[in-house]
Amino acid sequence: MATLQASFCSSSFSSASFKKTKTTFHTPKFQKSSHLSVPRLDELSQPNGLLNLTATSTHIEMNPNFKNTRRSKGSEAISDSKLVQELYAIKEIVSDRVEMHKNICAQRDNWNGLLLNSLNGMTATAAIMAGLAAVSGSGGAPILALKLSSSLLYMAVTGILLVMNKIQPSQLAEEQRNASRLFKRLHEEIKTTLALKTPTSNDVKVAMEKVLALDKAYPLPLLGTMIEKFPSLVKPAVWWPEESKPQHEETSETVERNGWDEKLEEEMKEILGVVRGKDAAEYVRLSNVVLKVNKILAFCGPLLTGFAAAGAGLVGLTGFGSWGAVLAVVFGALASVVNTLEHGGQVGMVFEMYRSSAGFFKLMEETIESTLKEGEVGERENGELFEVKVALQLGRSLAELRDLASSSSLSSRFKQAKEEFASKLF
Repeated sequence: MATLQASFCSSSFSSASFKKTKTTFHTPKFQKSSHLSVPRLDELSQPNGLLNLTATSTHIEMNPNFKNTRRSKGSEAISDSKLVQELYAIKEIVSDRVEMHKNICAQRDNWNGLLLNSLNGMTATAAIMAGLAAVSGSGGAPILALKLSSSLLYMAVTGILLVMNKIQPSQLAEEQRNASRLFKRLHEEIKTTLALKTPTSNDVKVAMEKVLALDKAYPLPLLGTMIEKFPSLVKPAVWWPEESKPQHEETSETVERNGWDEKLEEEMKEILGVVRGKDAAEYVRLSNVVLKVNKILAFCGPLLTGFAAAGAGLVGLTGFGSWGAVLAVVFGALASVVNTLEHGGQVGMVFEMYRSSAGFFKLMEETIESTLKEGEVGERENGELFEVKVALQLGRSLAELRDLASSSSLSSRFKQAKEEFASKLF
């Protein structure tokens, strides 16, 4: 019996020694895999000790990477959300600009109509008073009252005309009309950007630059920032950011040539030559012609009413006979005709229309030039899409645009004058 107990104790001791030895043998593996301090043997002897250690070490190693990944994705999402909010804010401001320019356009258009009707009414009244003073015959207080009233009315018309010719209400209305249209187009561009892709910082920057350029090109106030109505040199209207290079992002759908080939490039060069040599030059010429006519009318109107005021003051004076009444009535009638031609015909509006048309063709020139100067076709706008845009902006189909380019090339080759303009809209 004692022998059996001793044998049992010996086998138990050997088994315990084997477990300790096995545990000690596996300890370095925990050091290498977990990079932690070696646990005590009594900890390993506890139930699930190995599982607890393995789970803890895995959590320590993997958790930091997970946090960094989540933080990176979170920061990108926050950045994208901020850009979207900024672009939405710009969109709201652009929408407000549209309404502002629309309302001011209506106001200044009313100015033109109301002031013209008032001037013609005052001129007719002054001429009638001068005529009544001339036919009354004998002098006295009634004749003096008619003369003074006629002279004062003519002087008031002269002062109002000077201000009206300076600000050109019809031209102001056309400026605001153009601004409203261009802000609407910018609003649609921003809406398209938000609908088709996630905005970038460049999209926000370009939108802000376009808003500021439009504000500079078409100012709202009159004093200090009003566009010169009688410039010494006519220049096309510029409502886009200068020296701005269009940026196009490459996508996986971009083909090798991005829709461009040598034939299309030559076509765009020919279109550029026609636009620059014919359309842009023609509308600058027309702007100069209309400006000269407007200057003559703006000078003659106040001059005629001034002579009429002087003639009304000479009515009834000895030595002048009926010449005073003739001057007052005839010059008053001529002034009404001149004012009606200038402001009723909205000559200032026609000048601004031609100046804006010249600016449209200048923008086309710069767009085509900057696109062709881009050496990497992958950085350009897709060639087929660009051709469609150019054709529609000129009011032509693709076939008509290609015919224009080919005929322009032939005319330059044989040195023949080209009569056809690029645009069919203006």
